[in-house]
Amino acid sequence: MTIDHVAIIGGGFSGALQAINLLRHQGPHATLIERRDAAARGVAYSAAHPDHLLNVRANNMSALPQDPDHFARWLETRHPDLAGGFAPRLVYGDYLAELLDNARRAAPERLALVQSEAIDLTRDGAGWRILLRDGRAIAADAVILAPGNLPPHIPAGIDLDRLPPGSFAAEPWSGDIADGLGDSDQVMVIGTGLTMIDIALLLEARGFRGRILALSRRGLSPRAHAPVAPSTLEERPPPKAIALLRHTRARALQVGWRAAVDELRPYTEGLWAAADLDQRHRFLRHLRAWWDVHRHRIAPQVAAKIDAMRSEGRLEIAAGKLVEALPDEGSVRVRYRPRGRDDVAAVTVRRIINASGPQGDLLRTGEPLLRRLLARGLIRPDPLRIGIDVTHQSEVIGADDEPFPTLLALGPVTRGTFWEIVAVPDIRRQTWAVARKLSNAHWVGGEGL
Repeated sequence: MTIDHVAIIGGGFSGALQAINLLRHQGPHATLIERRDAAARGVAYSAAHPDHLLNVRANNMSALPQDPDHFARWLETRHPDLAGGFAPRLVYGDYLAELLDNARRAAPERLALVQSEAIDLTRDGAGWRILLRDGRAIAADAVILAPGNLPPHIPAGIDLDRLPPGSFAAEPWSGDIADGLGDSDQVMVIGTGLTMIDIALLLEARGFRGRILALSRRGLSPRAHAPVAPSTLEERPPPKAIALLRHTRARALQVGWRAAVDELRPYTEGLWAAADLDQRHRFLRHLRAWWDVHRHRIAPQVAAKIDAMRSEGRLEIAAGKLVEALPDEGSVRVRYRPRGRDDVAAVTVRRIINASGPQGDLLRTGEPLLRRLLARGLIRPDPLRIGIDVTHQSEVIGADDEPFPTLLALGPVTRGTFWEIVAVPDIRRQTWAVARKLSNAHWVGGEGL
């Protein structure tokens, strides 16, 4: 089948970069469908505060895999004071938007932007028909799903119908989480990962001087970046989880834990692919939290701010399990069981903010498009129920076990197959590979758009 038109549903980082790469490969015409006001930014680069920094240094944040210094050069031109360090996420959003704008200007007839929400997708002969919320329909030969990170689930123990208005933020970017808070108030954050860091910085920037209690099952928080001497493995790391853990601990003693984790990066996708389902389950249950806080680190200046908040008693990170949240005269009485204890602790907070991490279970998603595709059997959950089941070519696998060569998915929703597919270096490789597939392309050199 000849592919002349590709529709990309979702215009955040993954979707916008996919459109850019299709143009760079001289591939099919593309339509980028995004429900927000602006494409190329998504939640990560549009809802951020100036204090929110990238978690990776600029020299590894190029959006173009064949031009690894692209973002660093862009920074040197636009923001020379930021070159070589950890740039603000808002600045990275400017970079992506400029890339997309340049691509459109270079080939305006080959890329269309549509601001609307795709709510359904059906087969249309050999192609596809996308229905938009505003009633329009778009026909395409191939469709790429790029929804980004799906909103977090409501944590167990939270009954929204019982809580006072404004006392629970289902996800931190839907409004001003500092609105109405006073310095005598206390806030509970469910989750202690990267989103919790963003929340703490945002509350600080908004002038909140009350107390923040962050709670997760293990109470682990992201570690800080530090200068690391490059190191490489002389042989492939062992594939079994326990052996790999022992290997990494031994390497950490030799080269430091940061280098020991970083030198696994060329192998992680292959190790994940080689692991059987039982090993993957065990990793997610027992090791994922440890991997996340060591692998996905924060900028040193961010770590310094968080450390200062903790030392001043304004931020506490605790390990425990939420039991229930009860209304208490306009506030919320939260009961939780500290890790390793049988008794239940209680605290009264003005607001609970959900930072439990992006959802992955399609059976629980509220996204209309994904729910309809799931009901129709066009998509299915991966075996771990952390995203959409896809092949290693990013082709969506339907309920009948058959992949669709012209229905693909990108980014974090494909972590069940690729695992390391949430960061820029991984997604830029995936979008490049999909563009080559849909364009029947050979390698294209470093032409700039």
